Amino acid sequence: MGYLVDSQKKGGGSPWSACLRSLVRRKQVDSVHARAGVGHQLARELSVLHLIAIGVGSTIGAGVYILVGTVAREHSGPALAISFLIAGIAAALSAFCYAELASRCPSAGSAYHYSYICVGEGVAWLIGWALILEYTIGGSAVARGISPNLAFLFGGEDSLPAFLARQHIPGFDIVVDPCAAILVFVVTGLLCVGIKESTFAQGVVTTLNVCAMIFVIIAGGYLGFKTGWAGYELPTGYFPFGVDGMLAGSATVFFAYIGFDSVASTAEEVKNPQKDLPLGIGLSLSICCTLYMLVSIVIVGLVPYYSMDPDTPISSAFAHHGMQWAAYIITAGAVTALCSTLMGSILPQPRILMAMARDGLLPSFFSDVNKHTQVPVKGTLVTGFVAAVLAFFMDVSQLAGMVSVGTLLAFTMVAISVLILRYVPPDEVPLPSSLQESIDSVSLRYSKSSQEINVGKPVVYVGTSKDSTLPLLGRKESAIDHPVSEKQEAQGILNEEKRRKIAGWTIMLTCIGVFLLTYSASSLGLPGLLRFTLCGVGAALLLSGLIVLTVVDQDDARHSFGHSGGFICPFVPLLPIACILINVYLLINLGAATWTRVSVWLVMGVLVYAFYGRTHSSLLDAVYVTAAQADEIYRNSGGSLA
Repeated sequence: MGYLVDSQKKGGGSPWSACLRSLVRRKQVDSVHARAGVGHQLARELSVLHLIAIGVGSTIGAGVYILVGTVAREHSGPALAISFLIAGIAAALSAFCYAELASRCPSAGSAYHYSYICVGEGVAWLIGWALILEYTIGGSAVARGISPNLAFLFGGEDSLPAFLARQHIPGFDIVVDPCAAILVFVVTGLLCVGIKESTFAQGVVTTLNVCAMIFVIIAGGYLGFKTGWAGYELPTGYFPFGVDGMLAGSATVFFAYIGFDSVASTAEEVKNPQKDLPLGIGLSLSICCTLYMLVSIVIVGLVPYYSMDPDTPISSAFAHHGMQWAAYIITAGAVTALCSTLMGSILPQPRILMAMARDGLLPSFFSDVNKHTQVPVKGTLVTGFVAAVLAFFMDVSQLAGMVSVGTLLAFTMVAISVLILRYVPPDEVPLPSSLQESIDSVSLRYSKSSQEINVGKPVVYVGTSKDSTLPLLGRKESAIDHPVSEKQEAQGILNEEKRRKIAGWTIMLTCIGVFLLTYSASSLGLPGLLRFTLCGVGAALLLSGLIVLTVVDQDDARHSFGHSGGFICPFVPLLPIACILINVYLLINLGAATWTRVSVWLVMGVLVYAFYGRTHSSLLDAVYVTAAQADEIYRNSGGSLA
């Protein structure tokens, strides 16, 4: 029979044990049966071009127009393009992991959805909660940056109409930004119209931004060849800050690639997710990396790195060569980049809220999909309203680090999910307790079949992750009729169980090793002996984990996990482990102030989960059965979840 996950309601086990079980319960990859209980569906309207528009538009913000000056002056020098290349390769590691999971599990929710399937409900909740913070703060910060650029196009800070200009409120010491709030409301309304229409608008705005960057590349290249590329003819050489400075620049510009994960959040709205999602993620990241590198090559060559204006490096570089008018094109590009990024920040959040509400972790209000526009209108309106209020009243630029926490946590968990999928994929399917009669019937049939094979010696299946595929073999009398075949079968099952245990423990110890290594390497204030000891232990765990996972066979069930025929992440386990290492290092180096703010938000999330999400989860009364029995149980029940 199937195993009831949360036995607290059934009177079994302590409340603490029930709570711990709820943290590790995992949901099923969306199937035809699972979708049967969902109301209106999202519209499948997106193609590869739409996904590229979302990916590029969400990634290339106005920051690149400032970042090149700051990083070149302080870290990379003329080697800025190499810093962007290394950061792009690091981002590609996460992109590979996203591409496999998005094609195997094409449903709304992105990293939250993958974590729920591969890791468990507790971790998935924290990832979803962190992503809510990321997109809210990110959207507000982007909207807040649009009005100064618009003011420049109109002739200065005092040139905007009064109803759009920033106003200082005396007595409260705050500066309100009506322009930012209005733009958020406009974008929210556009997103409510329909995914195809809003993506088309984002594509138009993104195209204008890309055209502005192409202008910088072509016009800057012409000036460079005309003037002899003065920025590269320096006595300090190509690496004035050394290789360490160039790598530090890579860590800084890595955040310029954040945004391509927005593509994965639209997985449920893609026409051909197995093919189009990996292409959309890969092409959008490649386009961004190419544009970043070309802009860097041109701008660093026009002006020596130490002479760059840290606030307006590109426009000042053109002004240095007598092209002051180019500043208007560059500012227009910055405005379009911000508008496109604003759309990319607001677009994913309603879909994450919808996915969490479908799973019962948030109120069902957020799971409603409008039957006409086929988008989660209610969730979009709530998201837009909150972002507009924040953008109107608060300067959230000091909270920008909190955006990075959500993204890097998601990147890390996606890489861990790939390792779990390859080595210890979930071997059970959660079914609603309403199907208990069909579950008992099928389990009884399996039991009778086993009794016939084993001549009265039943093979009992228990629906826990530890024992779901492990029959209770090993009785001495069971070897009477089939002494060779049964021994071989038992040995194979025991070996597979041992392999899964070894792989599972290795993945966990590898993650611990990554944390110890990155923490000790970053914490210069630790005593020398303790620091080197932690560093050595972490490095040993990391290297041992990589070796063990390379030697251990991957699980055969990975071939049938989720939707087959999509992208397969290469170089496993090396690539996911490298991805985890990079992201954890960046997380640890975000600073204590950022982590203090994020911790407050995460504690709030824990309370919401404890008092609402855990007790309303759709898996609260789930019965877990082996995957082999699930389809037959659905057929016996008439294919209904009711």
